[in-house]
Amino acid sequence: MKHFIIPALILLLAAGCGSTPDADQPPAAVETRGGESDRITTVDAGNMDSRGLPPELTDAKSILSKRSVYFDYDKFDIKPEFSSLVVAHAKFLTDNRRFRMLIQGNTDDRGSREYNLALGQKRADAVKQQLLHLGAREEQVEAVSLGEEKPRDPGQNEAAWAENRRADMLYSGEF
Repeated sequence: MKHFIIPALILLLAAGCGSTPDADQPPAAVETRGGESDRITTVDAGNMDSRGLPPELTDAKSILSKRSVYFDYDKFDIKPEFSSLVVAHAKFLTDNRRFRMLIQGNTDDRGSREYNLALGQKRADAVKQQLLHLGAREEQVEAVSLGEEKPRDPGQNEAAWAENRRADMLYSGEF
């Protein structure tokens, strides 16, 4: 008798779990969270480039078109000459809450891969923390390390290494 009860219970359980969706039933609603400022607003596409960026981010005459902060060898502190650049990007993010930024920390190829990944992260985090201090929101800015994996200049001299020791600021549409 026990041999028949267990398989019968398993069949009943399996039959009870199966169901087919009702074609007339509307899809489930999606709950949105966040405040009014978290909503994405419609942008006039006539003023945007193909990546969805406004002219102030792409005009070569604008400080916002500059997207790299350079660092000294084995350092991750933002040099005073890049302060105004970071301030300008922070103001843009503060005034335009719908925009998101990815900061990519880079290093030259000297040092181990692990060391360079850690240093690249410290550089990206330094820029991120400064942006947050100046009013950008945490959800707007992400910091990652590329280490030595994305050199701007593949050369093996001080000029090339200096070009590769940087944090690049990319806006949504550029990454």
